[in-house]
Amino acid sequence: MQRFIGAILALLVLVSCKEKKELVEELAPQEVVEKPIEKHFGFNLEEFNVVYDTIRYGDSFGELMLKNKVDYPKIANISENYRDTFDVRKIQVGKPYLILKSKDTTDMAEVFIYQNDKINYTVVDLRDSTLAYKSKRKIKSVEREVAGVIENNLSETLDNLGVDFNVTIDLSEIYAWTIDFFKLEKGDKFKVIYDEHFINDSLYAGRGPIKAALFEHKGRPIYAFPYVTDSVKNILDYYDHEANNLRSTFLRAPIKFGYRLSSRYNLKRRIAYYGYKVRPHRGTDYAAPIGTPIIATADGTVTESTRRGGNGKYVKIRHNGTYSTQYLHMRKQKVKRGEFVRQGDVIGWVGMTGNTGGPHVCYRFWKNGREVDPLREKLPAADPIVDSLRTQYLTHIEPLKTQLDCIEYILSVPEEVPIPEENQLTLNP
Repeated sequence: MQRFIGAILALLVLVSCKEKKELVEELAPQEVVEKPIEKHFGFNLEEFNVVYDTIRYGDSFGELMLKNKVDYPKIANISENYRDTFDVRKIQVGKPYLILKSKDTTDMAEVFIYQNDKINYTVVDLRDSTLAYKSKRKIKSVEREVAGVIENNLSETLDNLGVDFNVTIDLSEIYAWTIDFFKLEKGDKFKVIYDEHFINDSLYAGRGPIKAALFEHKGRPIYAFPYVTDSVKNILDYYDHEANNLRSTFLRAPIKFGYRLSSRYNLKRRIAYYGYKVRPHRGTDYAAPIGTPIIATADGTVTESTRRGGNGKYVKIRHNGTYSTQYLHMRKQKVKRGEFVRQGDVIGWVGMTGNTGGPHVCYRFWKNGREVDPLREKLPAADPIVDSLRTQYLTHIEPLKTQLDCIEYILSVPEEVPIPEENQLTLNP
């Protein structure tokens, strides 16, 4: 009996202590956790009436501001004194913007935010003395490794792997001198390492440059690593695992992407229209839509930029004492005689001027004053890394090469495997 009474008393003490503890907790001052102020573009949007919109056809900065009760002197100040930061004449249709308006009865625009792209934006602060400045949204970079095996073409393979199309373009430019991407074979392989950028951890904001790549074409592995060989001029090229430059002195084609090789160099060509007589074709035709940019295949000086007969509008470039190139049937030229152009510079646009049955550029290639077939020429390679930088370069790429070698190839996108009925979970309604 005494034990029973003792147990009851202990239980009462325990309950009493628990109630006392709960009472103390209720009476104790509660710690207030302040929610951090969330800012967008550097502003607390809760302090304003916010207007989200996009630039429409016919809009101007001045009219937008006048509609939102901004005084003309402020508009004039921004237009005249901040052109280097925000040129009001160059706002583009379709670009999004925000107007932050005061919450008082005036409902006046106080801040205008123009979004140049997903990352960069320009702020026009109209409070007090006007001010304009550029800024960037915070981005998070996540490294991505991708590997695949070609089934049909590079673009389709990368697309199936969920890779930004710009990565396809970057790869095609890196290997433009060593691989003909229109002659890829089924079973060719690739690996690539690059960064993907995100805003707020979720909104995709583009990709960074390729850090390292490997392309196996016809069984031959070709590594590619970016390296700056001249820090003063900031000259960056891609080199292989033996420090050889992947770039040749000439690009393989005068169009970067989206073309079709429609007619090759052929001195014995016969055309039905001319009674099947021999009509030599001393150029290489690349078919592409009208307006497609045409690029210089190597550094050089423009010797001709004119229009003549069947050539239509064309540009001719002298690269050195041995080589010259010519680009025919342009819609319009971008360069003038005497200008120096760099490899990859746009020199004009695809058209149909002169004798042509469709939009294309006829690319002609001279060696020692004689027209030759550029696709059969063994074009000189660019210089490798100088000996003084070779050891430093090889040390730099060693971890990148190891990382590439450890990436496993993905043969194809795996299909969803059905779960056997006996392993499926049944949810009761």
